[in-house]
Amino acid sequence: MQAPFSVFDGFIETGFEQRFQGLLRLAWQQRSWHVIVADPGSGKSMGIRDLVESRTAPHSPFSGRTLPLLAVTAPKNDPKEQALGNYILMAMNFPTRGRWSDRKYTLIHFLQHYGVECVIIDDAHDLSMQHLILLKELTDQLRLPPYNHALGLCLVTAGRGGAIPLKDILDQPETMWIQFRRRLDRLQPYCRIAGHTEVEVRDILVALEQVYQPLFPTLRLQRWTRTIYTWLTHPLLDPQNGKRVSMDNLIKLVTTALQWSHAQAQTDITTAALEAAAQLLMHQHDRVYVIDAPDAKDAPTPSKEEAPTEPSAPRPKKRRRMRASQPEMSSDLPSSDEQSVKEAQAVSKEELPTQLSVAHPKKRRRVQARQLDS
Repeated sequence: MQAPFSVFDGFIETGFEQRFQGLLRLAWQQRSWHVIVADPGSGKSMGIRDLVESRTAPHSPFSGRTLPLLAVTAPKNDPKEQALGNYILMAMNFPTRGRWSDRKYTLIHFLQHYGVECVIIDDAHDLSMQHLILLKELTDQLRLPPYNHALGLCLVTAGRGGAIPLKDILDQPETMWIQFRRRLDRLQPYCRIAGHTEVEVRDILVALEQVYQPLFPTLRLQRWTRTIYTWLTHPLLDPQNGKRVSMDNLIKLVTTALQWSHAQAQTDITTAALEAAAQLLMHQHDRVYVIDAPDAKDAPTPSKEEAPTEPSAPRPKKRRRMRASQPEMSSDLPSSDEQSVKEAQAVSKEELPTQLSVAHPKKRRRVQARQLDS
């Protein structure tokens, strides 16, 4: 019996993850501050989770464990500093009840006693000004006695192109942001982590071969390296023309083709499945699928002739209004009579004075009456 297909959702140490986690380790060791940006779907959250889980120590005199790396996600649609403070407390397994004015000062105490050395904030492009001010206030208080505790900070953002999120806020001329910029690392304050090259895509395909080897005994994914790299650097999937491949697109393409090949009981990935998966990823990623009842497509649609028609109510007849019209001149007059009428009108116009042609009708009648009396 064929085993069911399951998508691998574990961590693969790719070239991107090595660059990304290497910068996080540097910030942790040197307690430095960085603004990190990478393409959406490149594997930032996966790398943060793997690094935090592998570096959490189980010993502490205060709570039985330490948190040298503390990772939280930026609050969404909540610009208040309390939202970010609650996320930090929940990451340390502390309750968020009570007044924020009291918990705010105990948070400084917890950060030191838990041994937090670096704070990593994922989706930092959603941070508000109040969130950034809170981070500066917490780190400033920890640097003073009796704590004397330096804290590293990594603001991990998602973005494409040359734009750096949060830079427009940090570049403001106010004293607050000048001090914030001064705390950034002097060598690498803003860092962009590039995606996967063609060689790194081949390494990922080799790792996926080992993962899916039990389901596909003759699986050879690395022979498709050049083709897959060409598909995934298409302008539809790489609008910035950076010629780098994101982990999300690569995993979607390979797992979709493997799933379709597995449904056909194949021992290796097929060319047709790869091409169909690439077409689906490039051209149909915005397509809307309608999921309806099975018999809905076979149900006959009523035609216009079969559709019942309601008897229409008779329209009321319009009442015709008689208008008093001027007596029409008969068109049956002989041509001589018509000519005589035109001549009479022309003569009457010539006999009237020119100055009366623009006079008021009443004045005109008075003038005519005087002329008759005279």
